[in-house]
Amino acid sequence: MKFSFWPAASNRWEDTLALCQHVAETGWDGVWFADHFMPNTPEADGPTHECWTTLAALAASVPRVRIGALVSGNTYRHPAVVANMARTIDHVSGGRFVLGIGAGWQENEHRKYGIPFYTLRERLDRLEEACQVIRALFEQERATFTGRYYRLEDAPLNPKPLQRPLPLLVGGGGERRTMRIAAQFADEWNTWGTPEVLAHKISVLEQHCRDLGRDPRSIRRSAQALVLITEDAERAARARSSGRPVIAGSEREIREALEAYARAGVDEFIVPDFNFPPDLEEKRAILDRFRRIAEPLHS
Repeated sequence: MKFSFWPAASNRWEDTLALCQHVAETGWDGVWFADHFMPNTPEADGPTHECWTTLAALAASVPRVRIGALVSGNTYRHPAVVANMARTIDHVSGGRFVLGIGAGWQENEHRKYGIPFYTLRERLDRLEEACQVIRALFEQERATFTGRYYRLEDAPLNPKPLQRPLPLLVGGGGERRTMRIAAQFADEWNTWGTPEVLAHKISVLEQHCRDLGRDPRSIRRSAQALVLITEDAERAARARSSGRPVIAGSEREIREALEAYARAGVDEFIVPDFNFPPDLEEKRAILDRFRRIAEPLHS
């Protein structure tokens, strides 16, 4: 299993850079960043760094690890623009970029910035077309596409990404549409969840692949949950009952949870720092401790 890090967009840039450089130096496999403009709260108040400019800066400053969006909201940018940005960051990183994309879900950003939110069905229809647009631009010398929402006319993408193909990740756990779109177009798929949730979701993904005539193992699977390493059983129980995907408990319990993800078919586990203490050194210490716990499963 691979292990990656997800710094919160609310972190100071200096801390994000330091933490990402630290995980690159200590054997982690990837760094991910969310594509949001504000917190998902009624006040929509709090620091939030923009995803794509952050990814470009990390690509130039952090060596070795894969770098990607988890995930980029399709409603925020035309997919041809996204393909151009992704191609450029792939060159900046030396071929380490992953283009993560999703339908978009955070309504307050759309409302406050005047970005059309559409219905869920319309957002998913747009995501499906966006995957086709991005694939065409990455793979064809000149791309022409006529959809309901997007059009390309003899469109270039020059130079092409260094990676052939540049991995396309589709994020989301919607079983009827989102995961079918992933099965049809994605190299990778991601969702939040516990090992039990992931075992079920992966079975759904694999059935979509079979229905489409695709080898299920041709799609890499990643997942994330909040991590709390603690010997306090009551604190761990409270964290697990919070309503968010959390793995919590002793080092043995954390390792057992990671083993359960591996049995479910998860190829990459991603650790967000959203619930970590704000101090930079404490965050480094938690990441190092997790990395030691996970080492027997690392491949």
